Amino acid sequence: MTECLLGIDIGTSGCKAILIGFDGAVLASATQSYPLSQPRPGWSEQDPADWVDGARRAVAAALGHRADLSVRAIGLSGQMHGLTPLDDAHRPLRPAILWNDQRNGRECDEVVERAGGEEALLALTNNRMLVGYTGAKILWMRAHEPALFQKLRHVLNPKDYLRLVLTGELATEVSDASGTGLFDVRTRRWSDALLDRLELPGEILPKAYESSVVSGRLSASGASLLGLREGIPVVGGGGDSVIQTLGSGVIAPGELQTTIGTAGIVACALDTPRPNPGGRLQVFCNIDPAKWHCMGVSLNAGGAMNWFRHLTQELGGGGEPPSFDTLADRAAQSPVGARGLLFLPYLFGERCPHPDPAARGAFVGLTARHGGADMTRAVMEGVAHALRDIFAVMEEAGIGRTVVKASGGGARSPLWRQMQADLFGCDVVTTEGAAEGGAFGAALVAGVGIGAWPDATAAAALCRTVTREEPAEEAGAVLAEANRIYRTLHSALAQASADLGQPRLDP
Repeated sequence: MTECLLGIDIGTSGCKAILIGFDGAVLASATQSYPLSQPRPGWSEQDPADWVDGARRAVAAALGHRADLSVRAIGLSGQMHGLTPLDDAHRPLRPAILWNDQRNGRECDEVVERAGGEEALLALTNNRMLVGYTGAKILWMRAHEPALFQKLRHVLNPKDYLRLVLTGELATEVSDASGTGLFDVRTRRWSDALLDRLELPGEILPKAYESSVVSGRLSASGASLLGLREGIPVVGGGGDSVIQTLGSGVIAPGELQTTIGTAGIVACALDTPRPNPGGRLQVFCNIDPAKWHCMGVSLNAGGAMNWFRHLTQELGGGGEPPSFDTLADRAAQSPVGARGLLFLPYLFGERCPHPDPAARGAFVGLTARHGGADMTRAVMEGVAHALRDIFAVMEEAGIGRTVVKASGGGARSPLWRQMQADLFGCDVVTTEGAAEGGAFGAALVAGVGIGAWPDATAAAALCRTVTREEPAEEAGAVLAEANRIYRTLHSALAQASADLGQPRLDP
């Protein structure tokens, strides 16, 4: 039997399982989808049982590709910020409230007020309490579902609920804990001072380990669920947007990672927990205990493209929606800049650099001369503009770039990679395993956890370059001018977007 490492990623649209060798090579992978519920405008929920079943099916499918593999350790990754509320028997009290849920805006304001203002909150955690963060979701539940809140005994993020099912342990790790908004990232521990001001009992939060620490072992029931042997170590893992940086080999200064998944992310590793003026960026604990993680997150990336796919299907009279490759081919028929057409991808509001749940998407500059190819290209460029918009804030904080390492499903598109190279003005590369998302990083962290590699830097060195796009000067000049205009549009349309969201117009 060949020994390997298993990474499991609880994503928004499905669960991915990946098996890698001790040389970092991907041996097998599989993804199994599950539904997303949106019971009201701005709400986004999932049944935690679907995560467990998705993990069961994904691991079985991955192992089905290679019957000769023996799993040495398991790493977990997952969508961040999700509220999974449990009772005293560890049963979910309601569907989990996800990262892209927009219902807790008032509670975010309450957190700021109780903390003593924005600067006081930043002093406690080094992060704002953004809409969608777990902490404000707990307050929302207390205010709007008091009967259920009375039964609340434990709060877990999505991947940590899977850990509980697999090992029986209530635990998290520092990167996912950072995304609750209740964690002091400088000291790498829960902020007792903030919990006191919010009148939340600290015992509802799990112990937060460093990411490569073995935080449990596969129980008999967990082993039966996954078809593996009992006792396999399960390491802390990491929140998807943090652990994906390791999966792209991003660990040194000047290395940036962009992710085009459902959301869009620009991230880098830091040697110190830098101050976060205004809280416009997110500074979290890195999966390396000696490093921190800086990122900005757009709520709209591949999700915007998926919306456009289904819109195209609907306007075309039904049938199957066009594939991403088909749309990319169509976009390539339009020139750089989409003939002066811009797309604001704010379909779920926005987080960075505009923390605005009321923001709305828009095509700007549309004329009768624009066709389907132009609109398709504008959507793809709009996502790339959103990533460049985030990096502008990072530049202000003194963060540079020497290379961009692209990841997520969008990294499979050469056109999307070239757009990023032209906008960022540096090479854009993909690395082996990065397209597998958080699952690959989770498998690497599992290896660090059992001593396969001495640290995260050694693990990152296994991420070999697969593709490279170099910036084109002429295209870069066109997109730089388009980006200058793009960056004025949120403020220009903010009031109109807010007004259009009133119940009379959008019931």
